[in-house]
This record gives sequence, structure tokens and C-alpha cells, in this order.
Amino acid sequence: VQLQASGGGLVQAGDSLRLSCTASGRTFSNFPLAWFRQAPGKEREFVAAISWSGSSTSYADSVKGRFTISRDNAKNTVYLQMNSLKPEDTAVYYCAARTNPPYYSATYYDADKYNYWGQGTQVTVSS
Repeated sequence: VQLQASGGGLVQAGDSLRLSCTASGRTFSNFPLAWFRQAPGKEREFVAAISWSGSSTSYADSVKGRFTISRDNAKNTVYLQMNSLKPEDTAVYYCAARTNPPYYSATYYDADKYNYWGQGTQVTVSS
């Protein structure tokens, strides 16, 4: 089972990027998916999460209104559209999946609830 993240890169402040994360080895269409990030010297932090159907989403306050999480279950892929990027968004971005119930949306932010993780993709935003 593998989660493969892609789409990172070096951009300027105000630019946009779209991250993708595709699962292989099993389907995650019935489970919540999320994005986390980790900046140098900092702990991993929650960015966004989405329910299995896509009907429920959750965002960190720092990215609300700028980032959008979505998924395509037919492609076993989750996306993170990042607009109006800021230097403080610089981090390694990780996708994650949780397959152990319950899937309360109130716990979407909790990294310990996720049992599958991608390898990460670097996003660097210059000022």
C-alpha cells in the first residue's frame, strides 16, 4: 500500500500550486483523507481533511479561504489546491489516510488517527 504525493515545487508568494496524492495497493474511497505539513524545526501540523464522500471538509485556520481539498474516488486521488501562497506555507506536505473507525470529523486534525502516510512533497514559497 502506497500513497504517492506530487505537485510540490518552488514558487513565489501569491502563486498557486496543486498537490496530488494517489493511492496504490488498495482503495481509500471509503475513508477520510488529509493533508499535513511539516516545516523545518517544527512539528507536523494539520492542513486539511475530507470525508470519504467529499461532503465534509475541515481546514486549519491558517489556510482557510486559500486552500481547497478535494478528492476523486474513481482515481483514488486526493488534491490540495493552494492559492495565495505565503512564505510561511513552506513545508513538506504529506497526505494521509485513516482506515480505523470511527471517523468523527472533529478528529480530522489528529495525526495519530491516520494509519497510512505518503512520502511527502516539498513546497517552498519565496517572498
